[in-house]
Amino acid sequence: MVSENLLMDFASLSRSLGARRLSFGGDSAPDGLSGFSSVSVDSRTVKPGALFAALAGEKSDGHGFVEAAFEKGAAGALVDSAKLEKFRLAELAKSMGRDLLVVDNTLRGLQQSARLYLEKFPRLVRVGITGSSGKTTTKEIAAAIIGSEKNTVMNPGNLNSETGLPLSAFEVRAGHEVGIFELGMNRRGEIAELAAVLKPNIALITNIGSAHIGILGSKRAIAEEKKNIFSCFTGNETALIPDGDEYRDFLARGVKGRIVFYGDRSFGELGGTRSLGLGGTEIRWNGEAVRFALPGRHNLADALAALAIAREIPVGGRAVKRGLETVRPLFGRSEILEGPVTLVRDCYNANPESVEQALAFCDSLDWPGRRIYVIGDMLELGSSSREAHERIGGILAASKADLVFLYGKETAAAMGAAGAAPGAPVFRHYTEMPELAAALNSLARRGDVVLLKGSRGCALEKLADGLTGGGAGDLMAHNDAGPPADRGGLR
Repeated sequence: MVSENLLMDFASLSRSLGARRLSFGGDSAPDGLSGFSSVSVDSRTVKPGALFAALAGEKSDGHGFVEAAFEKGAAGALVDSAKLEKFRLAELAKSMGRDLLVVDNTLRGLQQSARLYLEKFPRLVRVGITGSSGKTTTKEIAAAIIGSEKNTVMNPGNLNSETGLPLSAFEVRAGHEVGIFELGMNRRGEIAELAAVLKPNIALITNIGSAHIGILGSKRAIAEEKKNIFSCFTGNETALIPDGDEYRDFLARGVKGRIVFYGDRSFGELGGTRSLGLGGTEIRWNGEAVRFALPGRHNLADALAALAIAREIPVGGRAVKRGLETVRPLFGRSEILEGPVTLVRDCYNANPESVEQALAFCDSLDWPGRRIYVIGDMLELGSSSREAHERIGGILAASKADLVFLYGKETAAAMGAAGAAPGAPVFRHYTEMPELAAALNSLARRGDVVLLKGSRGCALEKLADGLTGGGAGDLMAHNDAGPPADRGGLR
């Protein structure tokens, strides 16, 4: 199958991968070549002319969906040599006139294919971003700034994993000048693998926190893993490291390349910032006021990280202003939703540092009404979970909240802090979403500000409709009376 938008041809890719190619009809094309115009790991998303990479997951094996991918129009499939006979893939490809690229490991094959594809664009400035939190937001801000002046491509959404990054790499086209990609991890060694795919010219670490400490065991181990974003440096690349991070010196040690520390004191163009509360932050850049819509110091830190990247590209002051002023919150990340209550929906993920930042932000608001904080489990903390949730419980007890709703099994550890501080908020704990939703909707009233903060697995966004009028607005109309109990009086 030949496409005007051919990304790579099967013959050259198989040679570069050292793969065995089984071609059944593709070379009958007029130019003698067959190849692919897109890449997919999900047969449901396959487009005509695609390469389908058959990956083996925990619940299903992509080799069982090769036929479905071919039926959707896939030009070929990347398959595991050990699965060839089991799924009768050669017979299938022959009967349907498609290509197979046979490798020892399809995940590695996908990653190597993406690396080879990126090598076709030597003029592309490749930017890599990793860190414990703020990766996606930093990427989006950087792309908004740089993209206002240069042709820029980035990961769609948060496709930053061992499969997501390679798939994102195939979004690059000849006209792109800058590629901005975030690198995530769910296991040891993943950042090094992704760095080998991307080979960034500029690599930035947002911070070192406790996210994934349950996988790696310690913050030092997390720092070691994140530092691997610099592992493919040869000496000509630039490492951007947060100046105020406790692992600053460790992250810089032994890096082959130029090292730049960034932070609120590292920009001569930065003339100060002013919080606008829920409206974001005013940033004075080159003597001009720029309104940045994402609220809180944590989002300002991400903006500074993005500015550090933009400075290295570089782009001009107009691009900075245009980019910063177009940025809007992503789903579940510092969203401000207006309704019967004002909702701070910040529940895409959570770790001890990000929860503390969210609480500090909500405490800092000049708010005439009540504050209600809904805190879900912080997942993937391993043996550190109890201590981390107890610590957050102590912060909540000393916070300006009037009501605290804790959700999930892990947050039970935070209940011990209830009443520990004079005038502590009312604490309630739930493990079932319907019970939490019913209690929250019955106790919230107009004029409250409500924070939703928890790990993605808690799905706290389900509470939003009832609070903003999308599902339980009628309930809110009756909740104009005083608080259900005095502070500290209800357990």
